[in-house]
Amino acid sequence: MLAFILSVVVLLFVGGCACVFWTARGGAPRWARGVAKATLFVSDLARSSSRGSRSQRGSSGE
Repeated sequence: MLAFILSVVVLLFVGGCACVFWTARGGAPRWARGVAKATLFVSDLARSSSRGSRSQRGSSGE
């Protein structure tokens, strides 16, 4: 079951990256532009949460 969930997550990730690439090259349909926008938004959230946890560790004196 865990392998299935991980497979679905990986497929969503690869599909999102493909939509970002397709949109960047131009000519992507509206649904692909929406998927690309959602993918970039999620990556920005992940990046900002990663930065926040690093800055909190650095400020605690470690």
